[in-house]
Amino acid sequence: MKRFDALIEIAKLLVNELVVCNLGDPSRELYSIKDRSENFYMMGSMGLTSSIAFGLAISQPKRRVFCIDGDGSILMNLGSLSTIANNNPMNLIVIVIDNSSYGSTGNQKTYTSKKTRLEIIAKGAGFESVTVIDKEDEIIPKLKSLGLGCHFVLIKTMPGRAQVKNIPLDPEKITIRFIKALSK
Repeated sequence: MKRFDALIEIAKLLVNELVVCNLGDPSRELYSIKDRSENFYMMGSMGLTSSIAFGLAISQPKRRVFCIDGDGSILMNLGSLSTIANNNPMNLIVIVIDNSSYGSTGNQKTYTSKKTRLEIIAKGAGFESVTVIDKEDEIIPKLKSLGLGCHFVLIKTMPGRAQVKNIPLDPEKITIRFIKALSK
């Protein structure tokens, strides 16, 4: 399975959830699959997807928040995992799509292609709920089985990107429509 396949499955579950999606290809792919005003597409700030999703979960405790991050991005800000786990927001699912590469910049390998195991790092950071998914048909049932809580979900995929168009919205438009969606 590739990241695009995983995103298709995740998008099938999105109804009222707030989503913060990693910059570059993941955001473009999610936009092409299921654009919604509740999706915040990162246009920069690599490594900060989990931090932004955490702040959103804290400020919107009655809304479920999906953080869709990548292995390269989460590796740039591992400290966010400790902050999230120790504050334990009951409405946050941190989903890391691990394709062992920096997909948006040419598929250079990340250290998850070697010895680094993000699920072990998440457990060590304090996440009590850690799930690893490596088959496409496991995504929906495993995500549906997660109740209230603070969850870390690692989805293992192959490198590769879908051929999708750029997001035609500028960052200001994305931000304005997302803020409006917060008041729904």
